[in-house]
Amino acid sequence: MKKRLEGVRILMFVDDVYEDLELWYPKLRLEEEGARVVVAGPVAGTVYDGKHGYPCKADAAIDDMEEKDFDALVIPGGFAPDKLRRLEKVKELTRRFHESGKLVAHICHAGWIPISAGIMKGFTCTSTPGIRDDLVNAGAVWVDEPLVIDRNMVSSRRPDDLPHFCRGILSVLTGEPL
Repeated sequence: MKKRLEGVRILMFVDDVYEDLELWYPKLRLEEEGARVVVAGPVAGTVYDGKHGYPCKADAAIDDMEEKDFDALVIPGGFAPDKLRRLEKVKELTRRFHESGKLVAHICHAGWIPISAGIMKGFTCTSTPGIRDDLVNAGAVWVDEPLVIDRNMVSSRRPDDLPHFCRGILSVLTGEPL
């Protein structure tokens, strides 16, 4: 049986204090559909701890990643995005995915990365209410919905929204309606 995302390559970011479910749920769901998911952290092979203690070993170093090698970027939340958005390569990759019209998906606090990459102006999105003002100040229109899809951007608010988030990602990547 052909999987819907066979041949699709997806990049995810990781650092300490990532939101465990927001990394693992999409990673496993997308792999289940046949995608190759690469989790990149500041240092390849390093084990990063989630907010709730679940470990994630980075497959690769962020500095070694190139947008051209992937079809989509999925950014988990937690407090890792606040650290990751300080890395120039993270902002550069996020901008390149966006400029290429490829999927940029973010959930909860992960919106901090697209904010710092300067790509939120004119997009409707959602997030945890804690970064609502940050998104609005970056030029986004913020709404309180479990899933928002605006062009190549998919966003959700929190771990409870993960089923919606993954359906949105799949819809954008496959072109199938929700």
